[in-house]
Amino acid sequence: MAETPKHNEEFEQKAKERLKTRKEKAKKKRPEYKKKRVVVPVITAIILILTGIFLAIHSTFFQSTDDAFVEGRLVSIAPRVQGPVIKLLVDDNDEVKAGQLLVEIDPADYEVKLHQAEAKLAEARAQLNVTEKQIDEGSSNVQQSYEDVNSTKSKLDFAAKDHKRYTDMYKEGIVSKQDYDNSSTHYTVAQANHKAANERSKAMQSALESHKAKAEAVQAEIQRLEAEVEQAKLNLSYTKIYAPQSGMISARSVEMGNYVQVGQPLMEIVPEKVWVVANFKEIQLTHMKKGQPVSIKVDTYPGKRFKGHVDSIQRSTGAKSSLFPPENAVGSYVKIVQRVPVKILFDEDIKDYNIVPGMSVVPKVKIR
Repeated sequence: MAETPKHNEEFEQKAKERLKTRKEKAKKKRPEYKKKRVVVPVITAIILILTGIFLAIHSTFFQSTDDAFVEGRLVSIAPRVQGPVIKLLVDDNDEVKAGQLLVEIDPADYEVKLHQAEAKLAEARAQLNVTEKQIDEGSSNVQQSYEDVNSTKSKLDFAAKDHKRYTDMYKEGIVSKQDYDNSSTHYTVAQANHKAANERSKAMQSALESHKAKAEAVQAEIQRLEAEVEQAKLNLSYTKIYAPQSGMISARSVEMGNYVQVGQPLMEIVPEKVWVVANFKEIQLTHMKKGQPVSIKVDTYPGKRFKGHVDSIQRSTGAKSSLFPPENAVGSYVKIVQRVPVKILFDEDIKDYNIVPGMSVVPKVKIR
């Protein structure tokens, strides 16, 4: 069936109306789109400018870094004597007090060594007593020998004078030959007695000096044995290992019955006192100094800001303090901004918070 001219006219009329409606809508939307193209960049630029101003002002008064960690002294516990462990009184994460017994090593061998050293010391002291008695007796004998020498010397002098007198009288014929012979015999006997007294005195003096030398040797031996006894007592005391300070047990590696060696790490004690080591860039240290207040954000407690202060600034960079410091005297040198460790102390009590060495923090130092 063929379409009528009237029907064609109506279809064209509707198409024209739809096209007109679309054009009108497009005209209305175009200004709104143009407005958005202008407003959005302006707002973004304003936000960026304000952010830059804020950051500039913030960097003028504050310096911050995320290269910071909680630090503390980890006390390594190691035995000073070897032996099997017979008592283990702590476990990981136990709280301990200074002086608390942690580990006990079998003391049997060290008790035996102590008894042996004490026995040797007692024997040496007994020997010294005997030697001292010999010295006392020798001193008395030497003194008596001196008196004997003096006595025989007096008798010798008298016999010599008497013999000279009888010799002179015998030559003049005043005394008999028998009297002269008697005086000569007395003089000879006096000489022999004096010589014997001198020899006995020298022998007694030599014996006394020998006793004294022996006493000195025994005294030196006693001092050595006393040192052995003290060392044995120390070794026996070392079988009990006590906590050098208060803290929490960590990294326990010893078990009951283990045979431990001298210096072998058994566990660590983490003390309660901790601080922050923040590695600031060298360009951030221009106005940083000791005593400045610090706001500390600990990752474990995101809603809490801890108060602290700058305690000290290290006198060298972290790279220079490392085990293998860089050698920059080479042709391939590239300048790198260095970081300097800054020690920060907490100003408030943190015992109620689980802040331990190794945790990440973000400190913010107020420099102005």
